[in-house]
Amino acid sequence: MRVSFWQTASLLLAASILASGQTIETAQQAAAVTSLRYHYITREQRLKWLEDSTFGAETLTAGLFSAGIGTARDAPVEYGPHWDGFGKRYGMRLTGVATGNAMEAALGALWGEDPRYFRAARQPFGDRIKNVMLMTVASHRRDGSIGPAYARYLSTPGNNFLSNTWRADSEANYHAAVLRTVFGFVGLMSKNAFIEFWPDVRQHTFARKR
Repeated sequence: MRVSFWQTASLLLAASILASGQTIETAQQAAAVTSLRYHYITREQRLKWLEDSTFGAETLTAGLFSAGIGTARDAPVEYGPHWDGFGKRYGMRLTGVATGNAMEAALGALWGEDPRYFRAARQPFGDRIKNVMLMTVASHRRDGSIGPAYARYLSTPGNNFLSNTWRADSEANYHAAVLRTVFGFVGLMSKNAFIEFWPDVRQHTFARKR
């Protein structure tokens, strides 16, 4: 599957329009969607988000699967299908994640964007799915409104193209960087879905065992 620059740009533009169209104008309305009254992220909370998003259990676990799949496929071929190659793939993914998160945290701080995901607990299932999708491409502002996540639009492709400078030759190219960008947004949506629904799954599972 080949993804061109214009296809990627079109996807980001469509996401921006969607996020703009779904903007919530007041902090009270944003609070209703997330089932809590919104407070803009503090500097300490932004640093905590950066730490958790880079070194948290969910991110590190996802890295195991990503490196495992890459090792099984022997991609990139330069690393080889062995434990040493697994370690290189794991480390390479982590450098990209760290770079992207640092860029989003820094740009978001300048532009007043909150990178955190807030659950829409106790809302109808369809609304929660919409929340998962919307907050993949949108973020909260200082006043509690929601708009396009411009910092994310720059940091996700930015870190993937920047990492071409230190990646293996077979994946240090334009096409691979575009694919990593697309998969980055897909991965974030999956992470949002996990944050949204896993607490409910865990609660119901443990309740049945009692």
